[in-house]
Amino acid sequence: MRVIQRAALSAVLLAIVFACHAQVPTAQAPILAPPAQPSTTGPAAAAPGTHSLEAADLEAFFDGIFPLQLERSDIAGASVLVMKDGQVLLQKGYGSADIKSKKPVDPTATIFRLASISKLFTWVSVMQLQEQGKLDLDTDINRYLDFQIRPAFNKPITLRNLMTHTGGFEEVLDNIILTDPKKAVSLRDDLIRNQPNRIFAPGEVPAYSNYGVGLASYIVQRVSGELFEQYVQNHIFTPLGMTHSSFNQPLQKPLAGTDSEGYRSSTLKPTVGFEILNPVGAGGLSSTASDMGRFGQALLNGGELDGKRILKPETLAQMWTPQFRASDQMSPICMGFYQDWHNSLRWIGHEGDLIAFHSLFFVEPQQKLVLFVSYNSAGGGSKPRPEIINFFTDRYFPGVSKPVFLKKPASELKAIAGRYESTRRADSTRLSLGNLFGQTTAKVDKDGVLSLEGFKDLRGHPIKWKLVGSDLWQTEEDQERIFAIRDSKGRVVRLAFDFPGVQMQRVSWYENSNLVLSAVGISLGILALVFFASLVRLGRRLFLRKRPRLAPQPGTIWLPWAPRLAALLWVLFLGGVTVYFAIQGDDMMPPTPDWFPWFVAMNWVTGVALLISLFAVISAIRIWGRFDLRWITKVKFSLVGLACLILSWFAVYWHLIGPAHRI
Repeated sequence: MRVIQRAALSAVLLAIVFACHAQVPTAQAPILAPPAQPSTTGPAAAAPGTHSLEAADLEAFFDGIFPLQLERSDIAGASVLVMKDGQVLLQKGYGSADIKSKKPVDPTATIFRLASISKLFTWVSVMQLQEQGKLDLDTDINRYLDFQIRPAFNKPITLRNLMTHTGGFEEVLDNIILTDPKKAVSLRDDLIRNQPNRIFAPGEVPAYSNYGVGLASYIVQRVSGELFEQYVQNHIFTPLGMTHSSFNQPLQKPLAGTDSEGYRSSTLKPTVGFEILNPVGAGGLSSTASDMGRFGQALLNGGELDGKRILKPETLAQMWTPQFRASDQMSPICMGFYQDWHNSLRWIGHEGDLIAFHSLFFVEPQQKLVLFVSYNSAGGGSKPRPEIINFFTDRYFPGVSKPVFLKKPASELKAIAGRYESTRRADSTRLSLGNLFGQTTAKVDKDGVLSLEGFKDLRGHPIKWKLVGSDLWQTEEDQERIFAIRDSKGRVVRLAFDFPGVQMQRVSWYENSNLVLSAVGISLGILALVFFASLVRLGRRLFLRKRPRLAPQPGTIWLPWAPRLAALLWVLFLGGVTVYFAIQGDDMMPPTPDWFPWFVAMNWVTGVALLISLFAVISAIRIWGRFDLRWITKVKFSLVGLACLILSWFAVYWHLIGPAHRI
């Protein structure tokens, strides 16, 4: 049944979609405080049996791993930088910035698109204005806007909420990525047109939000009186000497033409083009490995580089203070920066993803490290980045105590079992269809081992977690953790992971994808049989005219026009869209206003199908008042009516029909 469900529905859903107890941010003593001055110590001393963090060993390490990654994952090129104690240990490009011209990647001059790493610059900008007394992190953001965020939950959203992705916004994707500059809109217009609904109360549940960061970038623009792109240029890039960095989309002279091409799922296919991400403050950054090294060095220097200061040390310490996390034993999100724990290191920074570009930027304040990596192809996302951060840390900073797994009866651990979906989701638009395929099932076996459907390690093996503390689980062979969040009644309602910007939330029974997709799949199967039977009868009438026409058996009647027409509409509509988008595959761009006429057409088709389905349901009800018919006929009518009813509910509840301009 699962194969039938996915074959019938997955492509249409994926195409249309592109894609706990209360927790409150608390002020805690910073566990990562940036030093005021760079360290003067030499290279990190190697523990017995480990590698020394020095230039020659680093180059040998990356020369071994990058060519393999580029070939295995079909990546055109990559750029890397490693710094320690203010000194560049490795700065190198691999592969091509442009396959056609065979232009190599230059880490000092080849500009990569860094996507969500942009958010760090938005938050630094916010904190600069906060230092000047122009912004209050804990007041209603409507105070700084010339349009209003709609009220919800009787609680305002603050800048601190936006920094920790706890504003409660649902996901929006309309116009998120463009490649035609002529279709770009202003930051203000984009935010007004795409204001999402709120699905969580502010400050309680993390739901990673580009829209929330976009609001912050517009607030910077409003309060400073400068366009956001120009503000960052004047107050961060220029002071730090980041001469190959910009938020302009596309790049302007003199940087135009220095950016790397971005490649799709195969480097043999045409390039994506310059990806214009909206809103700009959430992902518009273009930069080089060299420039990002200067930014990292300024952070580790307490906000200063070469005598130019972008933040006070105490402000940066505040930014690196944990603000929100599910448990003290889980990595936190700070003020825009989030932590990634591995071995003894507490990396802090951000990663970024576009269609083509995938990057990471982390600093480690205790060891005074900067690590930056960026890939220019779609294959750079799922495996290469985790390999880099994990292999680098294990090679140069090994040594972590093996966890002590607790023994408890499986019956006591079953509370975590169930079906979950991401808190980063849409609930009121067509994008909500993706929720059905983003769900995962948590299971605990008889030995007390937890597994989550679809969660695999870099080798493609299922990940297994074991209990290491109260509601705390850790993988058997690595350091990934899960924390089970309970409500006031002790029920597990959400799962927190190592990335603190999103969680998984338990799904209501009527939204369980196994149930929903089974019901929809069976319904489509029933209507497909009706459709097929109608075609057979039509064929007999057209091509076998000399034969006597078939007549229903006594006590039996044919289905009337309404059920047959409803079957035709549902099967052709869902089937046609499925086939079309399956052909498009992975190279489909996210939705833009060009999609809106098709959404209007979808509304009309769905609306007609709903209306005809109403008559089919009425026929199914009325048939039981006929005493001259056999029960098999009544069951047939009822099954068709029930199938139409289920598909109608599905279309309305999951927003197959709805506002054409929202996604």
